[in-house]
Amino acid sequence: MARLVVDGVHKTYPALQAGHDDVLALRDVNFVVEDHEFCCLLGHSGCGKTTLLNIMAGFEATTGGQITLDGTPVGPPHWTRTMVFQDYALFPWLTVERNIGFGLEVKGVPEADRARIVAEHVKLVGLAGFETRLPHQLSGGMKQRVAIARALAVDPQVALLDEPFAALDAQNRGLLQDELVRISLATKKTMVLITHSIEEAIKLSDRIIVMTKRPGTVKANIVVDIPRPRSEDDPRVLALKKELRALIADEREIEHA
Repeated sequence: MARLVVDGVHKTYPALQAGHDDVLALRDVNFVVEDHEFCCLLGHSGCGKTTLLNIMAGFEATTGGQITLDGTPVGPPHWTRTMVFQDYALFPWLTVERNIGFGLEVKGVPEADRARIVAEHVKLVGLAGFETRLPHQLSGGMKQRVAIARALAVDPQVALLDEPFAALDAQNRGLLQDELVRISLATKKTMVLITHSIEEAIKLSDRIIVMTKRPGTVKANIVVDIPRPRSEDDPRVLALKKELRALIADEREIEHA
């Protein structure tokens, strides 16, 4: 089970200079990501999406409230909560298979089991034949496939994805989104992804959490009950896109008011 509960989370950063106010990044954030659910956090830059994801990962602590995973408060970084970063964060001196297997080594998985799990995840992300390549020999999309495989290989309770396709061109971004949908359905992992793209959120999500401008809080919690694959021409997709655009546009108007 991997039910993630965000309960009244606040996050305040101290002022960088004397005489300035502290920065309230998150205010009373509440929502639940159910087991096996793919959740997108959607909002403008600066709304606290990355801060919230970092708290889930254990890179930062809350100022108030808490996040629990299956009833246990999240603590320091742990293999039960893995992260896929925007910039891949691969070890440049390790091959594809050794990058994927790195977390398994840290976890203490025996070598024979490690080799089997790595092979399974190489196949899962479509990188068979590239096992011995180094990161500099891979395209951006292939690097992100390695990062996704590495995050999933340790069998985490939840995978956290920090705008993983932001650095890719439109064509590769679309391909990787399709791949992530396939991988999500195949592994049934609980996943949380942050994005500012309405189209990406609709394509990937079972649940979309729309966040306000800073201080970030939940503006809307939307369950996406549209069967996959989702066509851009589906009236339900078009209606949801219109609803999300209105929610995001409201935030832009508030910002400039």
